Amino acid sequence: MNGYIKNIRRLIGHERLLLVGASVIIHKDGKLLLQNRKDNGCWADHGGCMELGETAEETAARELKEETGLTANDLQLLGVFSGKELFYTYPNGDMVANVTITYLCEDFYGDLLPQTDETTELRWFDINNLPENISPPVVPIMKKCVEFLRSR
Repeated sequence: MNGYIKNIRRLIGHERLLLVGASVIIHKDGKLLLQNRKDNGCWADHGGCMELGETAEETAARELKEETGLTANDLQLLGVFSGKELFYTYPNGDMVANVTITYLCEDFYGDLLPQTDETTELRWFDINNLPENISPPVVPIMKKCVEFLRSR
């Protein structure tokens, strides 16, 4: 959580916060690279909160690097996701209304990190056999991604 969000949380406690972020879905050879999150034990794409002054693309690229060790050569906009489907309450009680700008990345380089402060594992999943325990606000994003990839 960045400093700006921490300051807002000090003022509003656990009340629902409109949270703008960006994420990246890595795709290669019919498989998606997902991370297992430390905070809720679920699988998710790679992303996080936008920092003040960042563009969505900068946020996505930064989060991808921090969470996976990978650098994106190209980010393709998959979509902008918002609405009640993306409301979420974190295990610590913080409530959010996410607005997530998600990119698909198929051109990347780097060495995968085994784990980070936010992740316990990175794993490749076939797009036809994704895990059941996907983080709730990521479910509609994954559905759209799989539909898009299958349509090509």
